[in-house]
Amino acid sequence: MAPLRGLPLLLVESMQVHLTPPALKRERISTVESVSLAPEGARVRFSCSRNLDDAEGLTGCHVLASCDDFELDRLDSAVDDLLDRPVVDDRFGDLGRIVEVMETPANDVWVLDGSPYGELLIPVIDEVVVGLPEEGPIAVHVMDGLLDL
Repeated sequence: MAPLRGLPLLLVESMQVHLTPPALKRERISTVESVSLAPEGARVRFSCSRNLDDAEGLTGCHVLASCDDFELDRLDSAVDDLLDRPVVDDRFGDLGRIVEVMETPANDVWVLDGSPYGELLIPVIDEVVVGLPEEGPIAVHVMDGLLDL
């Protein structure tokens, strides 16, 4: 499981969530039973998933939760933590630092400044963001044509 928009995992134990799209043979509302972090992403156990078949049925689902269940200060600080973080591409090197996070309907966009390429707009999508460590440079793989070389 991976959080959207480069945000930290905000699910906590005992939180009630909706899994979408709903399945005919699965509870529509589930409870988060456990959350753990692993190198490949988060591992979350839901009350509706009792065996491997149930777990595989959750592949591709989105997890929706009530805003009332979140610590909104934590969400705001997640965006603030991205500001001024360096971004490094695997082919082009240093691309600058994040100066703004723009929210769009499809995905967030990081506005970078301070590199030899000038201001850059980097889409926050799985195909581009390679690694998002808690500290230090963020690793990306810029799509062909994004940089005006």
